[in-house]
Amino acid sequence: MARLTAFQRKADTDGLDQTGDDARVVQGLSRGLTVLRAFRPGETSLSNSELAARTGLAKATISRLTQTLTALGYLSYSPRLGRYQLGAGVVALCHSLLAGMPHRIAARPLLQDIADFARVPASLGMRDQSEMVTIETARHPHMRPMRFDLGSKLPIETTAMGRAYLFGLPAEEREMLLKRLRLQHSREEWRDIRARLDKAFEQLTERGFCVSLGDRRPDVFAVGAPLVTPEGIVLAINCGGMPSEVSAERLEHEIGPRIAQAAAQISAEPAPHA
Repeated sequence: MARLTAFQRKADTDGLDQTGDDARVVQGLSRGLTVLRAFRPGETSLSNSELAARTGLAKATISRLTQTLTALGYLSYSPRLGRYQLGAGVVALCHSLLAGMPHRIAARPLLQDIADFARVPASLGMRDQSEMVTIETARHPHMRPMRFDLGSKLPIETTAMGRAYLFGLPAEEREMLLKRLRLQHSREEWRDIRARLDKAFEQLTERGFCVSLGDRRPDVFAVGAPLVTPEGIVLAINCGGMPSEVSAERLEHEIGPRIAQAAAQISAEPAPHA
């Protein structure tokens, strides 16, 4: 995988909403993206005041940004409510992104095989700053609706998917991301997280997958494996559910090996055209 440039390293460390004084960062673009990122799942709309509070930007700045984003189609405005919601332009970007991921298409049948076998969801994820975001999920046809929908986010450092992703990164990029994640936790919290990460890396080295048994939430057991495409893109697969749905023993001995095999199969094959 190609190494990151100095600017990419800075963006990776600070995030798009914390651009510092780097002259190469386009402040207006960065702030506009920060406004779009302020919308959370389940929210229908936000006011300028709410966007200012959430982003830390001045209300006058927010007003200019929302007007511009509305004119470009990335936000839509309700005069009656005086509130904004994400616009069709965001949907078009998402469609272009997902349609341009041939490995997502290649993963679908393998994820479905795993979901049918495990009877819990199997998902493919990619990194979004300091989180993993689900870009494909397969379910058993008789499963009840549950989490891990398209676009769902998971922490990197405390989940099987995130730990598998970290393992798949080149060492330099992994350490850079770990430093960023470390800043989000107290010293005591990080000591425990780092110990669990090291254990997960041992599992991944030995067996090609890692298991998380309630590490993030006590009601979630999961297994994950890294997927590195021939182009050097790092993704991760996971499969999991509640302890009442999938046991630790089954994850370790049945589902984990299937996840690792599926990841290796996708990694080894050239991606089909979308």
